[in-house]
Amino acid sequence: MTARKTLKVGITGGIGSGKTTVCKIFETLSVPVYYADERAKYLLKTHPEILKGLQEVLGSKAFDSDGNPNRKAIAGIVFSDKDKLEWLNSLIHPRIAEDWNHWLWERLGKFPYLIKEAALFFESGSYREMDKMICVSAPQSLRIQRVMDRDGATKEEIESRMNNQLSQDLKMALSDYLIINDGSLSLVKQVVSLHLKLKS
Repeated sequence: MTARKTLKVGITGGIGSGKTTVCKIFETLSVPVYYADERAKYLLKTHPEILKGLQEVLGSKAFDSDGNPNRKAIAGIVFSDKDKLEWLNSLIHPRIAEDWNHWLWERLGKFPYLIKEAALFFESGSYREMDKMICVSAPQSLRIQRVMDRDGATKEEIESRMNNQLSQDLKMALSDYLIINDGSLSLVKQVVSLHLKLKS
């Protein structure tokens, strides 16, 4: 008897689209979810090579008074400097790839499908590793309001971050499935419907 193939499904969407909310619903259906952005935050604080790189390239302004990486300060530097943003991505992405591969290896063959949630699937090219892609979409005004409420960021800061991502329309066009998170349709119904397709 051959081991069942586990589909690798990517979930993406613009900042504030509700990717994490959608993933939490999948988790209630016993689907394993790897949160790439959360893992990146964790690795940023703990991985020796990342900490060393931050110190060498960005210096003390990348750290708070306790010596921990200051994500807001780092974001302020890299989102206004494309070269520094590319450098930071090249520092963090290989470490996330190692972390993801370890997580994936432990679960392959045990589930019909599993999910990797990340904001920059298409920008980084890592969507090519997935069997299917889901895009979570919401109107830009709603996304901006959500992030302002969640992060305490200004409208200008959020728009700057949005400008470093592919447009929502392009992400939707490149994805296999679409989940609409504008309050007009039940998220749970959309996720359950998709779950039945993916596990069959």
